[in-house]
Amino acid sequence: MSEAQVDNGVNVEALLDARKALTAAPEAAQFKWRAACEWKNGTHSHSTVESFFGLGEEQHRSTKFNFDADHPEVFASEDLGATPVEYVLVGLASCLTAGVAAVAQHRKIQLRSVTATIEGGMDIQGILGIDSDVRNGFDGIKVSYKIDADASPQDIDALVAQSQKRSAVYDIVTNPTNVTVEVN
Repeated sequence: MSEAQVDNGVNVEALLDARKALTAAPEAAQFKWRAACEWKNGTHSHSTVESFFGLGEEQHRSTKFNFDADHPEVFASEDLGATPVEYVLVGLASCLTAGVAAVAQHRKIQLRSVTATIEGGMDIQGILGIDSDVRNGFDGIKVSYKIDADASPQDIDALVAQSQKRSAVYDIVTNPTNVTVEVN
């Protein structure tokens, strides 16, 4: 009996080769991701992502990615982009979902569809200075998946769990990260 081909669009062989190469040369695994942000007006800003450092040298993308951030009109803003906190949610959902696809490919599970819905609760009294005891950030985040795949519910749960375990953004959101802010 021949095994069905699984194609979720992830080159697992290349990922495994990269893991092997970086195990042999751990200094090449040191990456620096970058974004640049320019204030436009009011609460509107424009950010770009174009280059990063990795594999021991500068890496330049063929495309500059652009992101506008703003606040909704209910905050007396122009609503010219997603809010910064929504970008955090997009980053988390995207990272976890990419992981689901990669793990599924590695485990030879064919995905038909994957949809993540993500929601973060926030009491904005802290941000607005109404109550200094209220945290400025999320009080919780919930990610809900709908996954249609050639797999049992237990295998799908294992895909999501492994994705969560390997997700850089999940780690960033759930663990303290040192952030230095300076003015030059």
